[in-house]
Amino acid sequence: MLLPSHAARPDGAQPTLDAQQLGKEYRLYDSPAQRLMSLLSNRRNYRSHWALQGVTFQLRRGQCLGLIGDNGAGKSTLLKLLAGTLQPSCGTLARHGRVTAILELGAGFHPDFTGRQNLYFGGSLIGIDAAQMRTLEASIIAFSELGDAMDRPIKTYSSGMVVRLAFALVTALEPQVLIIDEALAVGDQHFQKKCVERIEAFRNNGCTILFCSHSLYHVQRLCDQALWLHQGQMRALGPTPEVVAAYEAHVRLQEQAEAPPPDAGPEAPRPAPNAAHIEAVLLDDILQPDANAAHGTCGRLDSPHLRMTVRARTPEGVQPHIGLLIEQVDGVGVTSVATHFDGTQPHQDSTGAWVATVTFPDIPLHTGQYKVSAYLFDNKGLVVYDEWKDCQRFSQVFAQSTPGIVRLPHQWS
Repeated sequence: MLLPSHAARPDGAQPTLDAQQLGKEYRLYDSPAQRLMSLLSNRRNYRSHWALQGVTFQLRRGQCLGLIGDNGAGKSTLLKLLAGTLQPSCGTLARHGRVTAILELGAGFHPDFTGRQNLYFGGSLIGIDAAQMRTLEASIIAFSELGDAMDRPIKTYSSGMVVRLAFALVTALEPQVLIIDEALAVGDQHFQKKCVERIEAFRNNGCTILFCSHSLYHVQRLCDQALWLHQGQMRALGPTPEVVAAYEAHVRLQEQAEAPPPDAGPEAPRPAPNAAHIEAVLLDDILQPDANAAHGTCGRLDSPHLRMTVRARTPEGVQPHIGLLIEQVDGVGVTSVATHFDGTQPHQDSTGAWVATVTFPDIPLHTGQYKVSAYLFDNKGLVVYDEWKDCQRFSQVFAQSTPGIVRLPHQWS
């Protein structure tokens, strides 16, 4: 387990979030009568379920902590404790500064009120009075892009319109502490990009952020530290790359235990034609197996170089970035590349498609089977527009039978 460090900082900065041995117990009764008897007799007639136990960490100004873990690990419980919507059963929690929590967007709206009326109603629930709302109203409406729909009842809105309004409202005032639960799943691609940019701006201005997401890519891009919860307890806390790597190894073991018999082959991607999407992922110099090959056999790389091309399409005026991930077929990562990491950009061909080709010269992979996943990002590499996981596979035959994944450049002395 990677343990948190509580050593005082040289600058003596006070933590904006300080959780010490936080726990949340739920008491389970077999019947309402048993609950009543327990209250009257002061006897323990219940079973305890600890959704969270022993969670300890500190966050200071400008830090961003990523919260990861399986479903049911206790992430939502921890977020609600930090936001103040649940009270802990044990432990202590100190918050300093204005806290904004993006948990269940739109949960406080009244369906019969218009969008504009809900701004004042919802704003009052998060500490924004009517006078302050009048100064914020125009900017909130502009960010939500709802326009004339603001004077219609919320019950006529689509779910996407509701979360647009809710996100614009709860982030109208910059907080000192921001608690986020899967906020990057909000709305369409265009609005997701606006949300990410607003969250980044908060962070750059010194806001302390606790970010919960199943997107490990976004956790690694946005967070300095990561906390992995497992069955209500801290499994790891430390630098994001280390914690995410440990969690990914855990996920691989789970997937291997639950995997169907090999091998269904690569997934068939389904592009979304009306949004930014990947159109094709091509591998050069791959010899396809003959008809007598075993089921699930990959095509063999017939070149010392691995060359891959991704084609994608976006709405007019949207400049994307493209990334590729190579893994062993059991999910062990080999390498990843992306145009925004390497300071380059895809180019547009004569049909308007965005094209990026990457070449790995003298690829040093050992003998084995490998899979390729492709990703389409926004122009900053923050929002994932589309992903084709396990969309291509190939096998590599190395001249010598040696253990390991790659043969790294080296010299003896």
